[in-house]
Amino acid sequence: MFSLTEKDRPIVQLLLNTGTCPRCILRFRCVGSQTIYRRPYRDLMKDLEEFLKNNQEKEDTVCCDVVDPPCKRIRLEHTEGPDDMNYNGALQQIPSVNDENTAVENSAVKVCNVCLGILQEFCEADFVKMVCQKVNSADYQFTSFVFSVSLPPQLSVRERAAWLLVKQEMGKLGLPLAKDDIVQLKEAYKWIIHPQLSEELGVPADGKSLFEVSVVFAHPETEEECHFLATACPDCFKPAKNKQSVFTRMAVIKALEKIKEEDFLKHFPCPPSSPKDLCVALDIQCNNGAVFVAGRYNKYSRNLPQTPWIIDGERKLESSVEELISEHLMAEFKADSFNFSSSGREDVDVRTLGNGRPFAIELVNPRRIHFTAEEMKALQQTINNSSDKIQVRDLQLVTRSAIGRMKEGEEEKTKTYSALIWTDKAIQKEDLAFLDDIKELKLDQKTPLRVLHRRPLAVRCRIIHTMKSEYIDEHHFRLHLKTQAGTYIKEFVHGDFGRTKPNIGSLLNRTADILELDVESVDVDWPPALDD
Repeated sequence: MFSLTEKDRPIVQLLLNTGTCPRCILRFRCVGSQTIYRRPYRDLMKDLEEFLKNNQEKEDTVCCDVVDPPCKRIRLEHTEGPDDMNYNGALQQIPSVNDENTAVENSAVKVCNVCLGILQEFCEADFVKMVCQKVNSADYQFTSFVFSVSLPPQLSVRERAAWLLVKQEMGKLGLPLAKDDIVQLKEAYKWIIHPQLSEELGVPADGKSLFEVSVVFAHPETEEECHFLATACPDCFKPAKNKQSVFTRMAVIKALEKIKEEDFLKHFPCPPSSPKDLCVALDIQCNNGAVFVAGRYNKYSRNLPQTPWIIDGERKLESSVEELISEHLMAEFKADSFNFSSSGREDVDVRTLGNGRPFAIELVNPRRIHFTAEEMKALQQTINNSSDKIQVRDLQLVTRSAIGRMKEGEEEKTKTYSALIWTDKAIQKEDLAFLDDIKELKLDQKTPLRVLHRRPLAVRCRIIHTMKSEYIDEHHFRLHLKTQAGTYIKEFVHGDFGRTKPNIGSLLNRTADILELDVESVDVDWPPALDD
């Protein structure tokens, strides 16, 4: 139910005379019932006409009773004949009950001077069907949706002008009207559109849904109406790299908060003039929230970088761990793009063995989001069959928050390595025995020369927890190390021109270098292991 009293009569008449649509009139009369806004446009117009025609012998209050229906679209077919359902001219076909009342009749056929048609044409069933056709053709998986709308910034200017008009009229009656008392245009539009979209799509509207349907409106005819604000409030309009125009909705709202009422009225008509054209729906977009896939990978090649190796625009190697995994995920999830992360990284010539290195991939705007455990296992097998350079295990869907556990392990956990080492001077097995007895060896590692171009210069304290040597011949031995995460192993072996102290060379009192390095374990207990 909504009610208008005798004191509302001059306001309603004034707004109708100036070309305001019924739903905007309800907004400016602070009517907060969602159900009322969902009623067919012609019914609302009839209600206002009847209200204005009432004489003083009738009750001061006119009530329009509406039973709140379930969250379903009110079908306009019940009030319109089949010939009336013309999307391009539905408003012009809505008749007036009282042909003698020119003001009321004109308000029925004109584009609203406040909402520019948003609460008129774009609440009709044909537009809703067009939106849903766009959604369905995009082939997304979703179980609910959130609807967002982008309005032309000049709507805020027109809204301000209409508010000043109504506030002035109410002031004559000794009644206040704060800006916050008015029902916001976006809010009213969503009240109307949500049930219709929900019925057409067959899923509920949910403000927390990860699937977003968005509509971008524009009104070229009036797009310059907010430009006067740039002169009045220049500080509010600053160029931004990612914005095509300085006249964003937020900038306009900020300027409207600063400008004085008398200055506003000098530059903008009150009431706002009636436009010739409706708004246009510039774009209808769909977007699914990101999906996260995690697992562990083994890398068996000594000629494969973790991520694409590109220097000065030139690709150095044809593939990478990231690409070998993500190409299959991108295809199955039908995503726009991806972001790869892992618990640390290995050099291009380093293998990762054992139970592998934890990784996670964020799939941006995926069309497909539902996968069973069996389907994920099959996807894992597809990745493993595609290359002999890598293998993945424990492939699974995870949440964004769970990825934090992987990143925590980068610096806090331990890692185990196997290094093949060469020495310039001959060694005997006995020369290595003391290495096995060293525990918790503290290192000072200055940022290695090889990574100084991408890492800040610093001295980092790292710990070698244990070492175990394996003698091969007079110039070669294998060293198994358990270290703090973040330790530069290659530099610990050769010393990096004295930038890592102590190092294997200094401990053995001879020149040492590393020939091969393998990561044998990354001791991060994530993601959870899955049964084979």
